[in-house]
Amino acid sequence: MKFRPLHDRILVRRIEAEERTAGGIIIPDTAREKPQEGEVIAVGPGTRSESGRLQPLDVKVGDRILFGKWSGTEIKLDGEDLLIMKEADVMGIVEADAAQAKAA
Repeated sequence: MKFRPLHDRILVRRIEAEERTAGGIIIPDTAREKPQEGEVIAVGPGTRSESGRLQPLDVKVGDRILFGKWSGTEIKLDGEDLLIMKEADVMGIVEADAAQAKAA
């Protein structure tokens, strides 16, 4: 199924957090918090300014983002749990540094 968000909304897939702490302790599913990091998989066209011009979004498909704990609306598309949120709910874009990009 194809999905295209409207206006300034984005479709996000949560990126699962690590199952172990830095010390090696395994965190059970019941104690794990929902991840606040995700990957943008679809974006809307943007919002209209007062003059009527289309203002494109700052995030794009493939960006890794941070968002608030209670941001967005959870939906299920093709059996996958996703989030729809407004661009204003995004706190920032996580950028991979050059060393990580070369290693990948």
